[in-house]
Amino acid sequence: MMSNNIILAAQSLNKTYGSFTALHPTTLSIAKGEILGLVGKNGAGKTTLLKLITGQCLPTGGELTLFSETTPEGLRQARQRMGAIVETPCFYRDMTARQNLEYYRIQRGIPGKERVEAALHEVGLRDTGSKKFRDFSLGMKQRLGLALALMNHPDFLVLDEPINGLDPLGIVEIRELLLTLNREKQITMLISGHVLAEMQSLATTYAFIDGGRMIKTMTARQLEESYGHYLRLVVDRETGAAALLERHFPDIRYSIQPDKSVHIYNLQGQADEVTRVLVGNHIRLYSLENRGTNLEDYFVSLVGGSKDV
Repeated sequence: MMSNNIILAAQSLNKTYGSFTALHPTTLSIAKGEILGLVGKNGAGKTTLLKLITGQCLPTGGELTLFSETTPEGLRQARQRMGAIVETPCFYRDMTARQNLEYYRIQRGIPGKERVEAALHEVGLRDTGSKKFRDFSLGMKQRLGLALALMNHPDFLVLDEPINGLDPLGIVEIRELLLTLNREKQITMLISGHVLAEMQSLATTYAFIDGGRMIKTMTARQLEESYGHYLRLVVDRETGAAALLERHFPDIRYSIQPDKSVHIYNLQGQADEVTRVLVGNHIRLYSLENRGTNLEDYFVSLVGGSKDV
């Protein structure tokens, strides 16, 4: 029996269209509270997988479990606990945000007009008034799409490239909104994207897909510690240095390596402060250097091709 902590599990899930295999047998699981970043180039199979999960297309083979449900009727009921944006939501250009959401609320049979106001409040669109959708910025359109996905108070969000095409400010706005929903409402998320750097501040787990095949899964910490940037310290007392840095930097993430060097994974911009703390407390610092591989380069090496995907 699947653990109650597992929101979604796919076992050998696959999809073919005639002789074309859009998704090879794929096994994947998402635990409650996770934000899983599904990373792959355009055409890698991301959207096909999301459509299978949301029920927009049927699998050729394999099994999908959602909230412990596996039967067609059980999956239909389980999907009522989901919110999803797969490909671009279709909104009416000459309608306001409220009018668009009210239309979809009625169409989908979601009870309670207050759901529209609550969703607009969650995404910061309550003050759009009579402004028509055609006059929305791209960031506002993405927020309205999220509002639509949130109207049924979902426990699980499935989002297909929610930050695609946004300017830097829009990316920050959507990222902070998603993090708030995850932390404050404990909403589990599956988010697809093709730019790893844009997923780094969101995902707690990564799944890399290429050519319709799931090629690697790993936690954000495993990715960062294996392939990300870090500070490498060589000191005379590594355990003493680690204890000292923990007191001065409560959120520090580090590891002590077999060669007794200390790797710090989240203080790259504070190297001077790290040095000051160590030297000021009589820890002899033999060397401090930035090391690691750019995560975009790692992604490219994993799936091939170029960064511009």
